[in-house]
Amino acid sequence: MMRILRSLAIVDTSAHSDRAHSDQGTQAQGESMSDSAEDVGPVAFLFLTFPGERADPEVVETFRDVVSQGVITILDLVFISKGMDGALHQVEVDEDLDSVGLAALSLEAKALISDEDLDVVRESLEPGTSAMALVYEQAWARRFAAASRKAGGEVALHLHIPRDVVETAIAAVV
Repeated sequence: MMRILRSLAIVDTSAHSDRAHSDQGTQAQGESMSDSAEDVGPVAFLFLTFPGERADPEVVETFRDVVSQGVITILDLVFISKGMDGALHQVEVDEDLDSVGLAALSLEAKALISDEDLDVVRESLEPGTSAMALVYEQAWARRFAAASRKAGGEVALHLHIPRDVVETAIAAVV
C-alpha cells in the first residue's frame, strides 16, 4: 500500500503520470474543488473491489449522494475489470462510464491517479472482479483546512483508521 501513497504524493507532475484527462467532466452539485492547492481540503485515495465487471449500483448511488451533499469531491476515478479469461478492461473518468455502471457519477476530471497506482490495482484483481480507484477531496473539511492555513497552521496529519481497529477499540470500551 505504500507504493500507492508515495505515487500519489508526487508533486512534479511531469514525472507523475502518462494519464491525461480532457478536464471536461461535469461538475458535481455543491462546491467544486478549486484549481488552487490553497483551497483544497484533505485528499484521499480509495480502492473498492466488486464481484463481476460492473460497479455495484447501491455503492454508486451512495457516492452520488455524498458528492451532491458536498461531503466529498471526486477528483479522479478509474474503473478496471478483469474478465474470467484474465483480460483487463479500463475505463477512465472522461470515458463512457455507463458501460461499467458509473454513469450516475458527475465528476471533474483530473489525472491524479498514476500509472504506478493503477499497476497495483491491476495486479490485485482476480478474474471475474472489478475495482474502482478513486481520489477524492474531503470537501467538508475544505473551509476548516483553509482557516487553519490562514491562521498559520496546516493539516499536519490526516489518518484513516482501519475498520477492524475501530471495532476492536469500541468493543474494548463497551
